[in-house]
Amino acid sequence: MNCISRDKDVVLGKNDLEDLYTIKDFPVFMGCVDSEANQDIKSDMSWKISTSSGAIQLNPVLPLDVVYAMSHGSGTVGDTWKQHHKAFSEFVIKYAPNNVLEIGGLHGELAKNCLDVNPNLKWTIIEPNPSVPKTLPVKVVKGFFDDTFTSNEIFDTVIHSHVLEHVYNPDEFMSNKSLFMREGDTLILSIPNLEPMLKNKWSNSINFEHTIYFTADYVEYFLKKYGFEVIEKHSHQMNGKAHSLFYSAKKTSLPIEIPTLDDNLYETNKKVFEEYIDFYQSDVKQINNTIRNQSQPVYLFGAHIFSQYLLAFGLDEQDLVCILDNDLKKENKRLYGTNLISHSPKILKDVDEALVILRAGVYNDEIKQDILDNINPKIRFI
Repeated sequence: MNCISRDKDVVLGKNDLEDLYTIKDFPVFMGCVDSEANQDIKSDMSWKISTSSGAIQLNPVLPLDVVYAMSHGSGTVGDTWKQHHKAFSEFVIKYAPNNVLEIGGLHGELAKNCLDVNPNLKWTIIEPNPSVPKTLPVKVVKGFFDDTFTSNEIFDTVIHSHVLEHVYNPDEFMSNKSLFMREGDTLILSIPNLEPMLKNKWSNSINFEHTIYFTADYVEYFLKKYGFEVIEKHSHQMNGKAHSLFYSAKKTSLPIEIPTLDDNLYETNKKVFEEYIDFYQSDVKQINNTIRNQSQPVYLFGAHIFSQYLLAFGLDEQDLVCILDNDLKKENKRLYGTNLISHSPKILKDVDEALVILRAGVYNDEIKQDILDNINPKIRFI
């Protein structure tokens, strides 16, 4: 596997990257598979920080066809994601789009929500791994949005939801959008609110897919650099916890002053990252001490990045019965990079005593409440 070198800062382009931490031999895919474990690919996850912009970033990064060889179903299961898609579709609709280009539409959920409100909307999705229902009246283009993308359509709105944090070269991506869009067109985007996510030690914040710690500072920097005037910024929360940032912006030909980045970003971001690593080193030690020599069965929730992080930091896989996950598409499949098979948490229904390790970030409360209310109130969580 030929990794892609990214030796310069993705924000300011300076050759000033400083080593932060490397997680050795991390699985390159964060989903479940039917293949044998000996076919899994692992790679070092090496985090750097720019001393000028303070941007935390992965170097090197993996080939796109390796990271996105398959869809892992993120954003398709659970009330938290349903509420995000509903809230973001309402944010989109109030700007009255007529002809939409959605970059990275995956399952078409946003398009469906918007078309339910306005059936006359024209909608095109460009996505490398589309799983859009054939009954949805949208045009689907399989591929990536780059400088080669062309269309006979005239779009008045470009949308992307949880895409920007996946882009390897945000400067190029924003430039391509700016050149593609006309003056007066609307750009609407949703991005995970990574700053509180990393501070809360949520492992879905940065990984082989989220290769840049893309906080609001950098989003707004790139918007203004490429001629987008921010109209509205909205913080979407779930049960009082950070989830996403919504932005709307207008493409303008007027000169926009590019803001200077805060001089404290380097120190601030480095401290947050180091606390994040310290947490996982300590947390996994405590979990191992708790589950070691337990007489009751121990399960790990989340056939996804959450569990892969814990295992990468030394969680004892041999002490676990299996992985639990609510995504039925993962049922009886193996979590990539492990020997653990995914099952529905419904298998806990007739268990007298059990421990469930739960480290699923903003989804913790939703998952825990569902198990206690609808499956087994005797389950203990750690």
